[in-house]
Amino acid sequence: MNAYGLESPRAQELIAAARAMGPVLRERAAQCRAERKVPEATIADFHQAGFFKILQPEQWGGYAMDPQVFYCVGLEIAKHCMSSAWVLGVVAVHNWQLAVFDDQAAQDVWADDPTVLISSSYAPVGKVEVVDGGFRLSGQWSFSSGSEHCQWAFLGAVVPTPDAPFDMANYRTFLVPRSDYEIVDNWDVVGLQGTGSHDVRVEGAFVPEHRTHKSMDGFLCDNPGNVVNTAPLYRLPFMQVFVRAVCTATLGALQGSLEAYIDVAKTRRVGPMKMSDDPFARRLAAEVKASIEEMKLTMVRNFDAMMDCNRAGVPIPVEDRVRYRYDSAVVADRCVELSGKMLKAAGSGGIRNGSELLARHLDILASQAHVANHVTPFAVNFGGVLFGADNADYAI
Repeated sequence: MNAYGLESPRAQELIAAARAMGPVLRERAAQCRAERKVPEATIADFHQAGFFKILQPEQWGGYAMDPQVFYCVGLEIAKHCMSSAWVLGVVAVHNWQLAVFDDQAAQDVWADDPTVLISSSYAPVGKVEVVDGGFRLSGQWSFSSGSEHCQWAFLGAVVPTPDAPFDMANYRTFLVPRSDYEIVDNWDVVGLQGTGSHDVRVEGAFVPEHRTHKSMDGFLCDNPGNVVNTAPLYRLPFMQVFVRAVCTATLGALQGSLEAYIDVAKTRRVGPMKMSDDPFARRLAAEVKASIEEMKLTMVRNFDAMMDCNRAGVPIPVEDRVRYRYDSAVVADRCVELSGKMLKAAGSGGIRNGSELLARHLDILASQAHVANHVTPFAVNFGGVLFGADNADYAI
């Protein structure tokens, strides 16, 4: 048995712990929305359960589990509170990303406390000046989810060269401590309110070379951190790992929406019959359930294949990575469509304040705004590769 895989005892314990949190997450959901942040008690529960350790290297007390375990935990959390699952996903995944940086970066963050967390905003909006030993970084980044719970941030920018002032081939992620950035409290949205995805502002912070990571190293799956973090887990392409952390919360929320829809069907009447006896309502429930299972199986299958390649020491085929990237991006669109169908089928009660179906639908709808869920460029690239064109996306 793979000690790091889904069938391992530790994986089953982690998933069971996530499932057991359902009632308390539901109790805290209103607080999460009202305060525009995941409650501190929930973050403490995640720490206690070991969720932030799932992808963290073992040398820092982590579990270095297969990503499938991480995503299955996220699915369970999202059934009850999508904002909490979103923050868990995009913050805990950074414990994987730090492992591909130069090891000195991990020493900087975790030497005194390996439970320290990192938020992120990867948009290439930063302004970079090359200086001795590193860079000067300035800018303002939006959508840094969970930032109030974190002491460091990953921020995106392109390093200019004399020949190419802005070439995405020179994109890097910059690691910045809390003392070097300001959180701009401006998160005011209709869904995912509890993610606390505020802006982050930096003014001329020095970032040493070892606290940067080149996107091209991530594409080639050959990173500075692989010198010490040699497990197959840390040879995965970064964007494959990250984007699944994003769309998993959406898929888990759809599972919760289906449960809410079934509850409505048990009591609502459609004309002379109970909604649960209506053929249309039954068919829709079947469609949603089958779609959820299909997307979950696709997620597991794709990472099974990538981990098999890594364990065998062979490259993951680029054409497969293109398809996996599309498979992730399309999840949000499919979930919004299915959630919308259930909301409509639930009738006028679905639009009342306090409607669980409506609240979940708005969360799922908000997830479409994330760039990782904009399916068109990934579909175009995937289709082009099918037609014989070269891959045009290095964020796969």
